[in-house]
Amino acid sequence: MRSEGSASGSPVPPKGPVRSSPSPASTADYKKVDAVQLLKGDPKVGPFVKKSLAKPCAADEYPVEVTYASLTGGKSPDVIINVMTCADSVGIGSYVFRKRGGAKGGYENVYTNEQPSVSAAVNKGELEVSKQTYDTDDKVCCPSGEDVMPYRWEGGRFVEHDGYHTDYSKTTVDGDTPDDGSGSEG
Repeated sequence: MRSEGSASGSPVPPKGPVRSSPSPASTADYKKVDAVQLLKGDPKVGPFVKKSLAKPCAADEYPVEVTYASLTGGKSPDVIINVMTCADSVGIGSYVFRKRGGAKGGYENVYTNEQPSVSAAVNKGELEVSKQTYDTDDKVCCPSGEDVMPYRWEGGRFVEHDGYHTDYSKTTVDGDTPDDGSGSEG
């Protein structure tokens, strides 16, 4: 273990000329948005998702998860929003909003996915969208697998690349299968 001490309040002057290069938005520069209002006011958001946002799940808590990250190379961080069901937290919509430039301001929707069990996240600076897959007999709690689709921002839009699928094990922690308790799948 190594201790570096406490940070000093005074900056250290740089040696030599300081060169800066343009860099994507820092997440430290994010300004919190009202995700529910952003979604309700967006014509690209479907009626099912808007209906699920008509009232909070409990008290003033809506079923939304908001992440701020630089995905599109803009000056401000992008807003990634996942909407889930109140009852079982299954993803019903994932969105990416990009800050508009100019006098109009606000945000524009640059990605929408409203396929059930969808969830969007950031992985190594890229948008990563996952969707759980279910076989006919699967319960909501227990999907059979997952499709993962990574997206890069190219030419003013998200482009999918190198997606993959994972099949989940049907074995529980104690070695039994959820269906018959025998410990082997047939």
